[in-house]
Amino acid sequence: MACRISELVIEAADAERLAAFWSEVLGYAEIGQESDGSIEIGPPGTGFGGPQPTLVLSPDSEPRTGKVRLHIDVSATDRDQDAELERLLALGARPADVGQTGNESWHVLADPEGNVFCLLRTRVRPL
Repeated sequence: MACRISELVIEAADAERLAAFWSEVLGYAEIGQESDGSIEIGPPGTGFGGPQPTLVLSPDSEPRTGKVRLHIDVSATDRDQDAELERLLALGARPADVGQTGNESWHVLADPEGNVFCLLRTRVRPL
């Protein structure tokens, strides 16, 4: 028996703002909110337990210290990498420098709270 990633939890200073950003990036919708202010987003019509993991944006007022040791990679489904990069930048992503050489096939970005993620070159089929 194996495990499957069912959800990823991201601590956020502004859970609503980050949920809105990642919903636009991934084409997700809000699934629910918890009494602590956590917001869960996921694929519309599927939600938790589907083929893609949901994201839980959990409020956290503590300042982040040090480098986050996990990052998300995303791939466009319906456009090339350059067009997707433009879309992500328009949504509020910004270029991030993690020591890349400039010869990589991916773009390193940060979400509105500085969480690093990569836009890969390879396009994937939508689910």
